[in-house]
Amino acid sequence: MTGQFPVEQLRAIETPFYYYDMDVLRDTLHVLLHEASDSRWNVHYALKACATDEILRAIAASGVGADCVSGGEVKAALSAGFPPEQIVFAGVAKTDAEIRFALEQGILCFNVESVEELEVISQIAHSMGIVARVCLRVNPNVDAHTHAKITTGLKENKFGIPMSMLSRAVRLCYRSSNIDFMGLHFHIGSQITDMEPFVELSARVNELVSQVEQLLCENAQGQTVQAQVKHINVGGGLGILYEHPNHFPIPNFKAYFDIWRAHICLREDQHLHFELGRSLVAQCGNLMTRVLYVKKGENKQFAIVDAGMNDLIRPALYGAFHRVENLTHPDAEEQLYDIVGPICESSDVFVEGYRIAQVRRGDLLAMRSAGAYGEIMASQYNLRRLPGHVTSDSLQVKR
Repeated sequence: MTGQFPVEQLRAIETPFYYYDMDVLRDTLHVLLHEASDSRWNVHYALKACATDEILRAIAASGVGADCVSGGEVKAALSAGFPPEQIVFAGVAKTDAEIRFALEQGILCFNVESVEELEVISQIAHSMGIVARVCLRVNPNVDAHTHAKITTGLKENKFGIPMSMLSRAVRLCYRSSNIDFMGLHFHIGSQITDMEPFVELSARVNELVSQVEQLLCENAQGQTVQAQVKHINVGGGLGILYEHPNHFPIPNFKAYFDIWRAHICLREDQHLHFELGRSLVAQCGNLMTRVLYVKKGENKQFAIVDAGMNDLIRPALYGAFHRVENLTHPDAEEQLYDIVGPICESSDVFVEGYRIAQVRRGDLLAMRSAGAYGEIMASQYNLRRLPGHVTSDSLQVKR
């Protein structure tokens, strides 16, 4: 064994593939549930991070709910054992078929991203003779101070209802006999490691909940009622330490949840929801790859591996960093390499000028912290086979 890896067993498997350490996942879920033990709190796992069957089943078994952004994710959540009453469905472009399917399954609610979507859900629910439960996703214009490509809570982003349109959207909910207004939903971005944006979001949430609950609305029967916010969903976004997966395999859930305890004004009759993805699964996943060639250039030394940007696109897409470890020769003297893949794109580079234990042809490398937005984003670009995966519970490749 090297670290947490059963190296000899992994070396026998054709690369590239994802390896999931299920003990890391179980430990992460244990800490998560301990820190989020308030009876008014509800944690949902964001399936977009990773939808591998074994991962989904383990999370569902823990009692955590599901946050979905497509009909396919709703189906995967149900198949893995997530109860429909613990499933929330977000996304800016829900199709009519996806809305009907979710209504038929009796999910907890839709996180509605526009007035136009709200009107469509109302029409479809009316045609089905049922009531759709909704939370309105508000764009709070809070800067998450994270990568521009994964920021979602600013005015220029496509997500959520602008604050200036919120009152109208709430009144539309009450006017429809086929809409049950449950509350407000927020999500400001991903890979947030500075807690200050969550403090700022808390203040904005408190302000908007107060404003909404002062609204007088006309219901479907023509009666005047006061709006009520029964559910507040603050999304996810908690980041991980990509640089130190061995020392910090579990995110700082205590600091994260302490922010909400201290700053969200939550009544006894209100429920607070969280949608965590990356922080639950990133550190349990690793992309395993072999060195094909060590190529010496005029100014650089390249470790050319058999995994490419089609297997793990984050470095090419975001400039994201993943720690790389040589599992075959972990104690060799370190050298500098550009670690690159086989795809016919100059962007197919995992790390540049990276210091790692000297590699040789055939060495097995692990690209760490790849459980989130790794396998789920893989493609068959260049007609390459999808990577597949194994888990520590069963070292059998599944594709």
